[in-house]
Amino acid sequence: MTNSQKTTRRNRPGTKAKDWCRWPDETIDTMDSLYHIQQYIQQIIRRDPSDIDTILQVPDQQDEGIWKYEHLRQFCLELNDLTVFLQKECLPTSCSQMTATEQWIFLCAAHKNPKECAAIDYTRHTLDGAASLLNSSKYFPSRISIKDTSIAKLGSVCRRIYRIFSHAYYHHRTLYDEFEDRTHLCRRFTVFALRYALIPKDNLIVPINGVNQDVTTIMQQKISPIKTNSTQSLNNDNSPSPSSAALESDA
Repeated sequence: MTNSQKTTRRNRPGTKAKDWCRWPDETIDTMDSLYHIQQYIQQIIRRDPSDIDTILQVPDQQDEGIWKYEHLRQFCLELNDLTVFLQKECLPTSCSQMTATEQWIFLCAAHKNPKECAAIDYTRHTLDGAASLLNSSKYFPSRISIKDTSIAKLGSVCRRIYRIFSHAYYHHRTLYDEFEDRTHLCRRFTVFALRYALIPKDNLIVPINGVNQDVTTIMQQKISPIKTNSTQSLNNDNSPSPSSAALESDA
């Protein structure tokens, strides 16, 4: 393709839904952008959101810290879609606490002293806080080179945003299933968190077929052996059994 025929990779005003982002794929080596990792990740997701292995596979010569950082940014972007979707029924009156099963009540760290928040407010506050950290010029002044001390903060962000999945699964199952069948987002996030040991495996309480049962393999391998063409979650009978409620700070 000559320069005069170069494809414009931009959604113009008035672009129809069927034509949204409908431009030819590029290899990561030919992407000429400061944000080429984000561009590459989004390209693979658009191609097939169920192909978790390909989406999470680190390209050759790619810094692993930046790879994790860019994926976490992408998770936060997509979780905003889930948040909007949950607003249909996740109301302050019906979900006055951020809970997952009857075992966990999460405290929101968006306040001077962590305290209980309505689930939808907790979700918004958590995503706002994640966006603030991931865009911080203090911790992440560059998307090309990131210090190890800043990468270490990603685990805390992962633990907090995972609670959005767990609340959706246990309290808004119909909406969760509809969203997950379309995006495979919780499956992808769970494999991502396990692969890089960002969340203790015992805290991953949303059952995912083929993932929860093969934790050791996922943590040891760079390419997950999990088949991702099926997104059916386990039945509630296979979910962690509820016990007495416990408070957990969002720290």
